[in-house]
Amino acid sequence: MKIQNNSVVGLTYELKVSKTEDEIESAPFSVEVRDEKDPFYFLFGQSGLPEKFEELLAGQAQGEEFSFTLTVEEAYGEADDELIINLAKSQFSGEQGFNEEMLEEGNFLPLMDENGYPMQAKILKDLGEELLLDFNHPLVGFDLHFDGKVLEVREATPEELEHGHVHGEHGEHD
Repeated sequence: MKIQNNSVVGLTYELKVSKTEDEIESAPFSVEVRDEKDPFYFLFGQSGLPEKFEELLAGQAQGEEFSFTLTVEEAYGEADDELIINLAKSQFSGEQGFNEEMLEEGNFLPLMDENGYPMQAKILKDLGEELLLDFNHPLVGFDLHFDGKVLEVREATPEELEHGHVHGEHGEHD
């Protein structure tokens, strides 16, 4: 089976990122490796991943290797200053599952949006009573370099299609 909409795709890959500043590109450095012990599974066409990522994988079959780069514009774009905001530290209390160590500069806070979907914010600065948080995707401003292999392609089950994510061994358990 080839990768197409509504198929479940399992990948192994190494993700490297690079950044261009003043027309000089940094050497790509590795930020994530998903191997056969921890493959990445997603529902093709409903992944929330950059459109170009799925476009470049479409039509590949199990066992095929891939290597491609997404530019900043094709990936997560540039940082949006409107997604950097101050929030009261009191919103991150122990009753809500947060502890003091979690609120240190540089950490990512696991949060949920108003619809209950997971999201994260990076703590840029502790301002005493407030935290300066960055809600931009952690990979904004980077070119993404993927080298990997298609481990599995299968039809999604009706439940996976209904829920919009992979179930079972390599997905969420409902």
